Amino acid sequence: MPRIAGQAIPKYCKHRATGQAVVTLFGRDVYLGPHGTKASKLEYDRLITEWLANGRQAPSKLTGDLTLAELIKRYRGHVVVHYTKNGRQTSEQHSIALALRPVRELYGNGFVGEFGPLALKAVRQKMLDAGHARTTINRGVHRIRRMFRWGVENELVAPSVLQALEAVAALQKGKTEARETEPVAPVSDATVDATLPCLPSVVADMVCFQRLTGCRPAEVCLIRPYDVNVTGDVWTYVPAEHNTEHRGKRRTIFIGPRAQGILRPYLLRDKEVYCFQPADSERKRLAVRHEARRVPLKYGNRPGTNRKRKPKRAAGERYDVPSYRRAITRACEKAFGMPMELRDAAGKILVQFPRGEQREAERRRRMQAATEWRAANCWSPNQLRHTAATELRKRFGLEAAQVVLGHSAADVTQIYAERDLEKAAAVIREVG
Repeated sequence: MPRIAGQAIPKYCKHRATGQAVVTLFGRDVYLGPHGTKASKLEYDRLITEWLANGRQAPSKLTGDLTLAELIKRYRGHVVVHYTKNGRQTSEQHSIALALRPVRELYGNGFVGEFGPLALKAVRQKMLDAGHARTTINRGVHRIRRMFRWGVENELVAPSVLQALEAVAALQKGKTEARETEPVAPVSDATVDATLPCLPSVVADMVCFQRLTGCRPAEVCLIRPYDVNVTGDVWTYVPAEHNTEHRGKRRTIFIGPRAQGILRPYLLRDKEVYCFQPADSERKRLAVRHEARRVPLKYGNRPGTNRKRKPKRAAGERYDVPSYRRAITRACEKAFGMPMELRDAAGKILVQFPRGEQREAERRRRMQAATEWRAANCWSPNQLRHTAATELRKRFGLEAAQVVLGHSAADVTQIYAERDLEKAAAVIREVG
C-alpha cells in the first residue's frame, strides 16, 4: 500500500554531528536539546501534540507569515471535520465556502496580518454587489471572523488582527443598499388544504404530521418506528439527530391522537427503516398510471418489464429536506396554476430562439418570472412549523409553544410564533 504523505508521526531522532535530539517537521529540523534527556523528550511531546492539535500542520512558529489562501486551506480542513454530523456534511460547510470565496479572490495572495477592517469592508461590498441580502451578508462576515478566531486559537493569527476585525459593525436595516428579505410567515390551513390533493400521498401525510406536531422538516423526514414510543395516550418521538444535539440537548416530540392516526400505518414496517420513503411514493404513482392505462395488457409493456437495471437515479430510502421541499413546490405549481411556459420553458425557448444571445436573455427572463411566481404562490415546509407555533401561542401561551417546539429560550419561540393581534385589538376595544 502506498504511504500517505503527512500522515506518519515524525520520529524522535539523534543528530550525530551535535549529539542533540531532533525532529523533522515539514522539511525543517527542530533541535530539542541533548539526545536521550527527559527535557528533550518533553519538548518532542509538546511539538508533536501541537502538530496533531493543529491538524497535522506545523506549529505557527515554524510557518512564518501565512497568506490568506493558506489560512483558508487550513481552515477548510477544520471545517470538513467539525461541520459533519453522523457521517454527513452539514449545510454550514457550503455556507462557509461561499463566505470565504470573495476573501480568496480579493486578498488570497496577501498576508494574514495585513487583512484589516477596510479589507473586510471591501469583501462585504463584493457580497453586496453580488446581490446578497443584508442578513446573508452579515452572516457571511460573521463566518469570516470565525475563521480568524480559529486562527487565533491555533496560533496562526495574531490576536490583534481578530480584535481589529471585530470593530466592523453589522449592516443595519434601512441604512444600507442591501436588499431586505421577508420574514418567514405562517401558511394558512386553506392554502395547505388546497395543496394536499396535488401531493403524493406519502408527502401529504408528512405535511399533516408536521402541521399537527410542529416538528422541524428534517425531523419528519428522519422518523423511524424505532424512535417512537407508543405507550400511553400521547406518543413521544425522540429523533436520532436534531439541530441542537451537539449542545448536549435532548429533543422530544409529542404525538397526539390525530397525528397517531397518520403515523400508525407506517409503524408496521421494520423498526430500523424510515417511515416516509420516496420509493413508496413512486410505487403508488406507477400504480395510478397503471389504473389509468387504456392500452390492453396484451399490447405494450407490462408493469415492471421496462425497468432499467442500473438507473442513474433511484428512489432513496428516505426524504431529505430539499426533496421534501421540492415535492411541495411542484404541488403548489399544479394547485395554483403556474403558467406552462414557466414550468417547462427550456424546450420552447430552444424552438422559438434557436441560437444567440436572444435565447439566453429569454431564458433568464423566464427563470426570473418563475422565481417571482413561486415566491408569491408556493410555501415551504418550514412555514408549517411557524403555523403550529402561532396557533400554540395563541391558544396555550408562549411557554407551551416553547416546550412543544423544543426551544431553550422563549426569544427563539417568538421568532416562530406570530403575535396574536386579535388580543391587542380586544384590549384596546375595552380600554379605548
